[in-house]
Amino acid sequence: MTRQRKAVALISGGLDSLLAAKLIQQQGIHVAGINFFTGFCVEGHTHAIRKKGQEKPKRNNALWVAEQLGIKLNIVDIIEEYKQVVFNPRYGYGANLNPCLDCKIFMVMKAHEWCKQNDFDFIITGEVVGQRPMSQRKDTMPLVCKRSGADDLLLRPLSARNLPPTLPEREGWVDREKLLGLSGRGRKPQIALAKQFGFDEFAQPAGGCCFLTDAQYSSKLADLWQARGSKQYELDDIMLLKVGRHLRPKAHFKVIIAREEGEGNFLRGYRKQYLSIDSLSHAGPFALIDGNVNDQDIELAASLVARYSKGRDAAEVEMEIQTPAGTGYAIKVQPLKPAAIPEQWLL
Repeated sequence: MTRQRKAVALISGGLDSLLAAKLIQQQGIHVAGINFFTGFCVEGHTHAIRKKGQEKPKRNNALWVAEQLGIKLNIVDIIEEYKQVVFNPRYGYGANLNPCLDCKIFMVMKAHEWCKQNDFDFIITGEVVGQRPMSQRKDTMPLVCKRSGADDLLLRPLSARNLPPTLPEREGWVDREKLLGLSGRGRKPQIALAKQFGFDEFAQPAGGCCFLTDAQYSSKLADLWQARGSKQYELDDIMLLKVGRHLRPKAHFKVIIAREEGEGNFLRGYRKQYLSIDSLSHAGPFALIDGNVNDQDIELAASLVARYSKGRDAAEVEMEIQTPAGTGYAIKVQPLKPAAIPEQWLL
């Protein structure tokens, strides 16, 4: 008897990867999912700690997709390996610090390695010709196949009929006529297909979870690299860039100020790594200082944090300064006025 063929699907949590995997499942192929953890796609992280949008369900969309499909999701940590993709993308960055083409090549390469290690036959992605300006163009799609080493073991079910037949199609493992020929940035066909399959409450199809595509986040990451003098980061850096109001009063330090209680609670978890500021005399936000500072810098930072407290109009606000070692002391500062906070401080 002919053995059942097996495919691994790159599951981002978006609608396209859900539909691509479902189309292949329907042809009797055993499908497993794979999701690569880079640190830049922590879905629900800021949602979980902020009050904004609390009515929305909190979930990891990749896990939700796997549940809808009834498949196993393999989550692979690639944080350290992925750094080189972010630091030195061969094909450059997109509009912000998103190395989309290099990222796609890298993830397909890792999926191909996983296939060989786990005796799987081919790879599925939810890519659509013309949907993304860097990684999903008709001229770059063959590049992904070649540079990743996957070659014609990479099948894109949503756009297959707009592309040359892959090995799974030529060998008859899948029926090419049952695949789609989508192209362009419109999502109406995908939404219609999702309804046909009975999928509800899927992630917004135009959305993406990679923070590197976000202009504000990329600006803060670029600032971090400039301040440290090199393109380096750790997971804690990635997480902190997503939380709070970031201001850099001087080149050698910045202040991270909580915008609400949930962010304050999150930032308090870093008290043993950073100098911290809290308001004693008035209700106010919790804040961290990132950088090597002197007494004058600390006073400036405390005055800045006081600006965002209930004592913003007071003549004086008492603030507590705490070191990572846990020792603390109080200082009294005059809150900065909005006019005294240059726009360039805000990252």
